[in-house]
Amino acid sequence: MEKHKKPARTSCDSCANYGYDEEYEYYVCEVNLDEDEMGRFLRGTVESCPYYRRDDEYAVVRKQM
Repeated sequence: MEKHKKPARTSCDSCANYGYDEEYEYYVCEVNLDEDEMGRFLRGTVESCPYYRRDDEYAVVRKQM
């Protein structure tokens, strides 16, 4: 019997697409979400985000080594 894995939960806090908006003074998702995706995001019902990219500022440095 195969067990189905749940998609990994992602945290906006560690996502490269989650940036601080200085004009509004809060963090926002910088991906252009459609209406349904935005509704799920605001309700907090997103299981795993298809746009999640780990915010790793040292990735470029590691590639150069």
